[in-house]
Amino acid sequence: MTHLHITSWVLAFILLMIVTMFYKQQKNKPAKILHMILRLDYLLILFSGGHLFAAYPDYSAILFIKIIVGIWAIAAMEMVSVGMSKNRQVRGWVIQLVVVSLVAIYLGFFQLPMGIYIG
Repeated sequence: MTHLHITSWVLAFILLMIVTMFYKQQKNKPAKILHMILRLDYLLILFSGGHLFAAYPDYSAILFIKIIVGIWAIAAMEMVSVGMSKNRQVRGWVIQLVVVSLVAIYLGFFQLPMGIYIG
């Protein structure tokens, strides 16, 4: 399930970049279609993340912080794409997205026991 989770959020980042590019180019029809696919990908991220959460044998504060940061990253992605669709300033949301994404990746890979850090 870890591979599904990582694949789904990598796909979400790729889709977000394409959606924002289409909105900048005023190609609203393909942007809206991909935006809806991105929203479906959010559900896949939440499903796989929930499954990973249920698989943890012991719940720690870091795990709950990771969940909050991950949901915050999804919200920031949505606000960036909605802001781009309405031609609004999204710089603050992009900064939040970068920061919380880096924090979520750090927590997931290096702090939680199912990550890649072995030490």
